[in-house]
Amino acid sequence: MLTDFFYTLRAARLPVSVKEYLSLLEALQQQVIAPSLDEFYYLARMTLVKDEKHFDKFDQAFGSYFKGVQAAVDVMGEVPLEWLKKKMQRELTPEDKAKIEAMGGIDKLMERLQQLFDEQKGRHEGGSKWIGTGGTSPFGNGGFNPEGIRIGGQSNGNRTAVKVWEKRAYRDYDDTVELGTRNIKVALRRLRKFAREGAAEELDLDGTIRSTAANAGWLDLKLVPERHNNVKVLMLLDVGGSMDDHIARTEELFSAAKSEFKHLEFFYFHNCVYDYLWRQNRRRHAERFETWDVLRKYPPDYKLIFVGDATMSPYEVLQPGGSVEYNNREAGAVWLRRFADRFPHHAWLNPEPEGLWQYRQSVGVIRQLLANRMYPITLAGLEAAMRVLSK
Repeated sequence: MLTDFFYTLRAARLPVSVKEYLSLLEALQQQVIAPSLDEFYYLARMTLVKDEKHFDKFDQAFGSYFKGVQAAVDVMGEVPLEWLKKKMQRELTPEDKAKIEAMGGIDKLMERLQQLFDEQKGRHEGGSKWIGTGGTSPFGNGGFNPEGIRIGGQSNGNRTAVKVWEKRAYRDYDDTVELGTRNIKVALRRLRKFAREGAAEELDLDGTIRSTAANAGWLDLKLVPERHNNVKVLMLLDVGGSMDDHIARTEELFSAAKSEFKHLEFFYFHNCVYDYLWRQNRRRHAERFETWDVLRKYPPDYKLIFVGDATMSPYEVLQPGGSVEYNNREAGAVWLRRFADRFPHHAWLNPEPEGLWQYRQSVGVIRQLLANRMYPITLAGLEAAMRVLSK
């Protein structure tokens, strides 16, 4: 049975190795857990999943494979009643406990469930007695009863069951989902080079221990300057047009970057980089910076990050005069190559879902110009971009 479970996890694109699978089998042989589906879930996740970002995929694969198994479990034989009572005390509100007692307490509820396991011979849908789906029976799923035990399937949203098997508490850890500001900060920290700067105001623990030991045990505090991320970043952000659909995502990324990078310089452009850039969108025509000046001002050790959906007419990238705002003297492709040559560590972050890139001809053009260094703004995409920039 567990061989099929192993292949189910692999089919879900979880990086599970044979060695880890054998470790799980060895743990089962040593009987390190009780014969409980819950305990097996935690043991399997601990031995098979190496990174918490895969927890949600594991939950889905586990639920898919073992769906319905809990309905065949001898609840009374495998789960001591005292455990269930303690579980209720920890998780149920006073109102929920009062509803359980209205039926006669957990003893009556579990006694009735055992009777139904013995009597019921087939599937039942609706009604108020048997284990099944829908209806108002205390046992099953998809219905409603304030004193219920959910068995199999998904909750219907009432959240009144005593036991929920498929909670999926880690759905936000999936590395393919879009990010919030907090997760963006964590991903950006992969791009870091620390240096100690400023006044000596941070405790040097190792130095203090050495100095105190050399001083015959008399405390001798040693201080050092704080460590700061010394990476320098130049960020060019696309604004307006189709980027209006991605304002919230771009603002989160920009906010996280300002928080993480002490040396951050930024400019705006529209659709593609041309002759001019700007710092304030409301004064984009009055206060512009020549792109040549930006290229000359910042040295090649800056990490260059483009942010944009790269969605436009290919003409805007490949032809002089292609800009929709003014008659640019040189094509956007020329300027992109200049930036790529000037800053060897560069990447393009695209808020557009990666599945749509194949339908945008301009995306393909820009990816080719930047040696395929375009990444989606997901946890996996952002971490891949940081790895490229840090080389």
